[in-house]
Amino acid sequence: MRDGRLAGKTVLISGGASGIGLATAQRALAHGAHVAVGDVDVAAGERAARETPGLHFVRLDVTSDASWRDAVDEVRTRFRRIDGLVNNAGIMLLGDIESLSDDDWQRTQRVNVDGVFYGCRHAVRAMRDHGGSIVNLSSVSGLIGGHNMLAYNASKGAVRLLTKSVALHCARKQYGIRCNSVHPTFVDTPMYQNTLAAARDPERLRTNLLAQVPLGRPAEAREIADLILYLLSDESAFVTGAEMVIDGGMTAQ
Repeated sequence: MRDGRLAGKTVLISGGASGIGLATAQRALAHGAHVAVGDVDVAAGERAARETPGLHFVRLDVTSDASWRDAVDEVRTRFRRIDGLVNNAGIMLLGDIESLSDDDWQRTQRVNVDGVFYGCRHAVRAMRDHGGSIVNLSSVSGLIGGHNMLAYNASKGAVRLLTKSVALHCARKQYGIRCNSVHPTFVDTPMYQNTLAAARDPERLRTNLLAQVPLGRPAEAREIADLILYLLSDESAFVTGAEMVIDGGMTAQ
């Protein structure tokens, strides 16, 4: 499709083998983009590429600066340029200030914060000569707290302000690179389903989670992908440093 909203653009999506990342890749392909997904899960990434015509897979460990450099350079070599980056990879490990282990704290920050930092740095390197769009996945948990989500809250709050700093830097340098964050509530993805499955009473947990959402349901990955698509497209040319909340009314209460 050459006349879509992303026609002529190349997009790299971290954590793109499943969930929001894969849904975004499929939507971007449908709107004319060249799309590469990066993931540390090679089997899942290769399977996604086989099952989605036109999708390119690159191995990417978001906690490694060298891995980011190699992935970005591979995509640039294959498609000649990068116009959009979606920092989607992330993990959620539960724990409060008394119970959270050092390892879970550090692991969460490495994936959720360091991964976005490295991604933004290499995206700016790749796009500063011609402009582009960076979309960082934060969460409503980057805006409001949860008693047992200490590491996740801290990491997603960091992504929110990291995004604004990158946006302001790129504007000051006149690179033509925009940077925005997206803040979803619960999304029906493998991570969400695995969280429910691991609970002592999955149905009770599901009911309690959705009671916090005025629209009464989790978001679909496609709905988050459509917002990301807008931020990647030229339709959002005057949007930078923004926090785009897509939470079914959760933070309006």
